[in-house]
Amino acid sequence: MTKHDLIAYASALPKAELHLHIEGSLEPEMLFKLARRNKIDIPFKSVEEIRAAYEFSNLQDFLDIYYQGMNVLRTEEDFFDLTMAYLNRARADNVRHAEIFFDPQGHTERGVPFDTAISGILTALGMAKAQFGMTAKLIMCFLRHLPEEDALETLKQAETWLDRIEAVGLDSSEVGHPPSKFARVFTAAKERGLKLVAHAGEEGPPEYVHEALDLLAIDRLDHGNRSLEDDALVGRLAQEQMTLTVCPLSNLKLCVVNDMAEHPLKKMLDLNLRATVNSDDPSYFGGYMNDNFKAVIEALPLTRADVKTLAKNSFLGSFLSEGEKRAQLAAIDLV
Repeated sequence: MTKHDLIAYASALPKAELHLHIEGSLEPEMLFKLARRNKIDIPFKSVEEIRAAYEFSNLQDFLDIYYQGMNVLRTEEDFFDLTMAYLNRARADNVRHAEIFFDPQGHTERGVPFDTAISGILTALGMAKAQFGMTAKLIMCFLRHLPEEDALETLKQAETWLDRIEAVGLDSSEVGHPPSKFARVFTAAKERGLKLVAHAGEEGPPEYVHEALDLLAIDRLDHGNRSLEDDALVGRLAQEQMTLTVCPLSNLKLCVVNDMAEHPLKKMLDLNLRATVNSDDPSYFGGYMNDNFKAVIEALPLTRADVKTLAKNSFLGSFLSEGEKRAQLAAIDLV
């Protein structure tokens, strides 16, 4: 099978996206539109200037423009429009199910009420299911550069919405903010019946992955690239079939890898790790789901079986019911 054929096969496969920050799907055009709609001054005179600002070389530079962009999100309608735009784009890539991160602290600290953000997002998720059968779950992330007390307050604010939230996560600047910093809030979330995920091993060391597993008791590992530096950790992740939500174009853009040909995705599969492909912050990192599959297929010696495994892993690692997983896995076998 040629790479061209393999890219076409990947595009046709049903897929789940497990690592997507909804605020990171804010395209320059929408940023510009929302700034005008909400009469917010931004330091850009055109969509092209915004797109140029989306060029950066490390996580902190990205986060600076990410939070600046987030500032245009003010109303329930804004959050609805943002989420609906992503869902339509994901549907075009044959994403059948998405588990979406949102950062309430990034909004409440700007004076946007928690209820405003989550209401707009959930309305879009409901519409996507009704209109085109796409399912989705919501993951509330804590910003790790802020104190744990802020995260505990956010969990408290979410109390009346917990039946609509599937899990909690941990994102933002990793280095210097180990998972252990958030042990209490993760315990509190688990006591409330929420699933647990956390970013670890992107820029942070393998020790952060150990902490996420042992101290946070995560159900799924976001990124996890640097786990490969620790053979015992790799063995444990494989044995436990811990899902890794890998984000290839994000890794390239943030210089986690210097060249896509160096990306560890193929090695992860060869080591029997349950790796998946995801787009992370697609408007900033250069592509959505199928763009990420195209990038790794072009750069790595992936086989048809590898690509099929990646698609199946995305559903196996999801928080869908066992019956829903079986149905999606059967659909993959028909392609």
